[in-house]
Amino acid sequence: MAFQKAVKGTILVGGGALATVLGLSQFAHYKRKQWYLKRYWRVPVPKVTMSSMVNLAFVEAADYVSEPVNREPPSREAQILTLKNTSEFDVLVIGGGATGSGCALDAVTRGLKTALVERDDFSSGTSSRSTKLIHGGVRYLQKAIMKLDIEQYRMVKEALHERANLLEIAPHLSAPLPIMLPIYKWWQLPYYWVGIKLYDLVAGSNCLKSSYVLSKSRALEHFPMLQKDKLVGAIVYYDGQHNDARMNLAIALTAARYGAATANYMEVMSLLKKTDPETGKERVSGARCKDVLTGEEFDVRAKCVINATGPFTDTVRKMDDKDAAAICQPSAGVHIVMPGYYSPESMGLLDPATSDGRVIFFLPWQKMTIAGTTDTPTDVTHHPIPSEEDINFILNEVRNYLSCDVEVRRGDVLAAWSGIRPLVTDPKSADTQSISRNHVVDISESGLITIAGGKWTTYRSMAEDTINAAVKTHNLKAGPSRTVGLFLQGGKDWSPTLYIRLVQDYGLESEVAQHLAATYGDKAFEVAKMASVTGKRWPIVGVRLVSEFPYIEAEVRYGIKEYACTAVDMISRRTRLAFLNVQAAEEALPRIVELMARELSWGDSKKEEELETARKFLYYEMGYKSRSEQLTDHSEISLLPSDIDRYKKRFHKFDADQKGFITIVDVQRVLESISVQMDENTLHEILNEVDLNKNGQVELNEFLQLMSAVQKGRVSGSRLAILMKTAEENLDRRVPIPVDRSCGGL
Repeated sequence: MAFQKAVKGTILVGGGALATVLGLSQFAHYKRKQWYLKRYWRVPVPKVTMSSMVNLAFVEAADYVSEPVNREPPSREAQILTLKNTSEFDVLVIGGGATGSGCALDAVTRGLKTALVERDDFSSGTSSRSTKLIHGGVRYLQKAIMKLDIEQYRMVKEALHERANLLEIAPHLSAPLPIMLPIYKWWQLPYYWVGIKLYDLVAGSNCLKSSYVLSKSRALEHFPMLQKDKLVGAIVYYDGQHNDARMNLAIALTAARYGAATANYMEVMSLLKKTDPETGKERVSGARCKDVLTGEEFDVRAKCVINATGPFTDTVRKMDDKDAAAICQPSAGVHIVMPGYYSPESMGLLDPATSDGRVIFFLPWQKMTIAGTTDTPTDVTHHPIPSEEDINFILNEVRNYLSCDVEVRRGDVLAAWSGIRPLVTDPKSADTQSISRNHVVDISESGLITIAGGKWTTYRSMAEDTINAAVKTHNLKAGPSRTVGLFLQGGKDWSPTLYIRLVQDYGLESEVAQHLAATYGDKAFEVAKMASVTGKRWPIVGVRLVSEFPYIEAEVRYGIKEYACTAVDMISRRTRLAFLNVQAAEEALPRIVELMARELSWGDSKKEEELETARKFLYYEMGYKSRSEQLTDHSEISLLPSDIDRYKKRFHKFDADQKGFITIVDVQRVLESISVQMDENTLHEILNEVDLNKNGQVELNEFLQLMSAVQKGRVSGSRLAILMKTAEENLDRRVPIPVDRSCGGL
């Protein structure tokens, strides 16, 4: 209110006073936010002059959410104390995914006393395992038109609205992405063109950029690795792309800054209930929570409890009513990550009709290429594992669209993951078998509010609907939702050139500075301040965790401030290493654990436990198992006799003693002969990748299996195979020329 009065007091003052009242950063963003005023608060926006700015400022200030109560999110310990010592919250949200975090942010910005608990880490489930798109859903619009389905149309309309808002409130984490739809039959060109133009039309003022048609030659210029044969042309349309786990975290951190008590690794053991004196019925009144890290249990009481647990929706519903009918229909969606050279840096690809009828996306992401997704029934689990069958399905679909010049190799899959899509049936629907494509807000007899279904893009509107239901059902005193246009952490003072200041002010590499700006937004300076001095002429600060990725050691220390509690949190959600390259993540693990141990006072046993847990996570959930099994599961050696002879000769150049196997000593001896130095730990890692029986040596049969797998594309980037080939070539070049071949010489 004080803020509103201050603006009223300056209603006739010039722009300088306006800037003072609003704050320089708000004033700088003013023009950018005009269309929000016009669209969502229905305020007419005239041509901006100095006097008209003052009037607009008054309108915005009337609905403006006050600044966050905390400059930085309170520590996890402080949040847990708040959970334990607060007599009663207005709202308790169970689930720290995109929707749960969105509910907490929506509730706390309405002035409700809010708590959020998550049994694992924020975004540890489906919210970090998406296709990374912020989209309205082209295929949903097609179905809406073909089947005259008004529900599908409304869902697309809502998603396009939310897409625009998300790109506005987190500009550092999201951006528009052009996506190409290749056309291979002439009749498809007008058909798809009309559909894509309708997509633009439905978006209206929220349209990112207008779609357009490309000729065959222009399509190949933009996407040179595209299949050329029978290509007619292409249509390009725009959707949004984001860093999903970091976006989820930004929502949770923003809620914490506005005063919500948010805690990860806080498991709900049971729901608390009390008898309503007016009706005599039992009502949900909170939850019994357990700190997973310490084992401590305590009660958190609240007037309203919200179930936002995604695939685990029914688990919480059955805590409330053990006879509640299941409404979640879990479906597994697998994605794979391949090297960046498989796609252009700024152009995605859409396959609208795969062999199983599902859409496949092929997109650049974090300088890699992401492909997916599948859609198969699955059981609900905390640790979904990508199957080899799904990985190969995606690879086969990708091969259909890429040029035959590009060999799509199984060995180029750098990471793979499975996310559980929580499709739901509406419990109040007459046809309980029909799966709702939109979200469902369900209120049980005891007052438990469940939000389920929907998709990443619409998390904010899902949260708004949920809190509206909570306010109405539990008679909470709160105004309308205030999250449209509300900047998430890092977005308010971000600009596309912010990274230049990081380079100039701190001496960071340009690539590292760009990464920090795109990950932390205006908080990147705080990470840069923590960066270690390299001891080099350039860069001055910013020691990398692994050489080929821009993640630096300072991010580990900063990640702990962002509630990271485990090594898995750090490699998968504070950084995205596990989702980009499992081998690079494993390589960085020891250093990450060492840095976290210093900050969190871990002993040796705790460090070993963290390493083991993180390696299991990489092995099972991030596709390392599927990658390593390309040798063990395909043990047959399918090489031509000439190839076998060639590889045997190469092997025996290392096995000089004819033992039948090679060790680190053998490899070191050959490397020294060609003046190559390599430390023993690295050599051990290189041999261990091929040492199938883990006996510290590589037998001839294991080496031939490796070369067979390399030839068939099941394994790529094998350090041992490349090392031995390079060494052999160097040895051959150094063989002295016989005297008789030079005619006796002089």
